[in-house]
Amino acid sequence: MTEARIPLAGVIGSPVAHSRSPQLHGHWLRTYGIQGFYIPMDVTRQDLERVIRTLPLMGFVGINVTVPHKEDVLEIADKITDRATLIGAANTLIFRHDGTIHADNTDGYGFMENLRGGAPDWQPEDGPAVVLGAGGAARAVIAALSDAGVANIILTNRTRARAERLRDDFGQRVQVVDWVQAGNVLENASLVVNTTSLGMTGQPELRVPLDGLQAGTVVTDLVYAPLKTRLLCEAEQAGCTVVDGLGMLLHQAVPGFERWFGHRPTVDDATRAAALG
Repeated sequence: MTEARIPLAGVIGSPVAHSRSPQLHGHWLRTYGIQGFYIPMDVTRQDLERVIRTLPLMGFVGINVTVPHKEDVLEIADKITDRATLIGAANTLIFRHDGTIHADNTDGYGFMENLRGGAPDWQPEDGPAVVLGAGGAARAVIAALSDAGVANIILTNRTRARAERLRDDFGQRVQVVDWVQAGNVLENASLVVNTTSLGMTGQPELRVPLDGLQAGTVVTDLVYAPLKTRLLCEAEQAGCTVVDGLGMLLHQAVPGFERWFGHRPTVDDATRAAALG
């Protein structure tokens, strides 16, 4: 008597030991009684394509992709969603039964779900959104905010040319300001998003002046180590609504888990505790 193959998934990056995704997906697998495994894999750039094309033969149904491979996997995938194409990166791969590899980006979905959960009163028409940083995470955030209907996105980055490239890709709703002027555009913002690694454990602090923050502004930081960055602490003291970055990690994982294991998981307090543990 034969049995179906146990579905395998995982996360590929380099380094990858810091990833909280194995705790997160392992928690969901146990919670829902699903026979499956989620495995962290440290893979170098030169081995990336060979490894990805081998995984389906081993029983893998898909993987998450983290730095530095999010852009490179677009060259390997057979089909790419429009949002992954727009963002220029993929964080989720699905291995189909016919052998094709589908690439998607769920970072924007995770960002918006986390924002709606942590700041339910925020509305896209409330006013300008200020985005700090112009990397891959910023692209996902800007795409999500644009889809949600935010009409004015103020983008600032330490390297202005990189911010201008995003403006060229996303159009007139994106306005670029110099990094040294970042503190001056906070006063009228309804939403402030830090997409940089500044403030993360082991990284320099975010040095943008925050005295322009107004009570009621929603401030979110994609950094989740520590959960309360200096940005969030000072924003909270100013009376802002603050949203930490852990929820984005949790919510972006939902679509992938559902596609791989056939059950849509719920993000709740137990999920947060599992990811933090």
